[in-house]
Amino acid sequence: MAEKIEDLKAKAEVLIEALPYIQRFNRRIIVVKYGGSAMLDEELKKSVIQDVTLLKLVGFKPIIVHGGGKEINKWVAKSGIEPVFINGLRKTDAETMEIAEMVLGRVGKSLVSMVEELGVRAVSISGKDGGLLRVKKKYSDGQDIGFVGEIQAVDPKILFDLLEKDFLPIVCPIGLDENFQTYNINADDAACAIASAVKAEKLAFLTDIEGVRRDPEDPATLISELTVSEAEELLQSGYVVGGMLPKLNNCIHAVNNGVSRVHILDGRLAHCLLLEIFTNKGIGTAILNDKEDRFYHE
Repeated sequence: MAEKIEDLKAKAEVLIEALPYIQRFNRRIIVVKYGGSAMLDEELKKSVIQDVTLLKLVGFKPIIVHGGGKEINKWVAKSGIEPVFINGLRKTDAETMEIAEMVLGRVGKSLVSMVEELGVRAVSISGKDGGLLRVKKKYSDGQDIGFVGEIQAVDPKILFDLLEKDFLPIVCPIGLDENFQTYNINADDAACAIASAVKAEKLAFLTDIEGVRRDPEDPATLISELTVSEAEELLQSGYVVGGMLPKLNNCIHAVNNGVSRVHILDGRLAHCLLLEIFTNKGIGTAILNDKEDRFYHE
């Protein structure tokens, strides 16, 4: 009986620790970029959707922006299309673009089903809907990489309308150019642009790494909080390499364009969103502007 009471006390302490964060971020927008391993493992997928749904139910206004690169690759391979790579990037021809749009739409609807099952209303849209994402053709070092778009403008009205009607928007990264041609967009770029346009309180990237490390080879050097100035210094130091390089640049850009705080989290860890947002220490890396109060406490 004594052990059961202690367990209940521990749960109460967790709730009390979360209270100031719930109060501070009540009715604020949080954008979650959902991708990586968390999209492939069914249990992880379930935990992410539970986290986002809980955020909605305690007063946040979450928006999910999802990728689906590995799922697209699977269906492209099934179609027998031979991949063409330019500067390490897969060229998106018209047939691949058609597959990508179908696959991303399917992913979005599956996420809607999971959210609805937990009692929250959700809507899956693409950047084409309501003129959300306007793009231009993107090139890689001057070379044509097909139907890959670079975001030029974001019209967030459809997102504000959905949030106002108490829906959870789920967005896939596809947009239109000025001639209404469809383009695929990097999901990180789409999440960053959308978070900036809606002036999100938080933007959370679910990745396959714990966060930003001072030494990429040493997990013990994980940095819990970075100001934009510190993040820029880290980029210049040459320690940030690989996929973390564009991600950290995206984080800096988002903060410089109105997002209060950006989080890089390990999506392979169940309930990483709740652990980062509702606990004092958190588990990933938070990037904030130089004027923001730090939350991290030893």
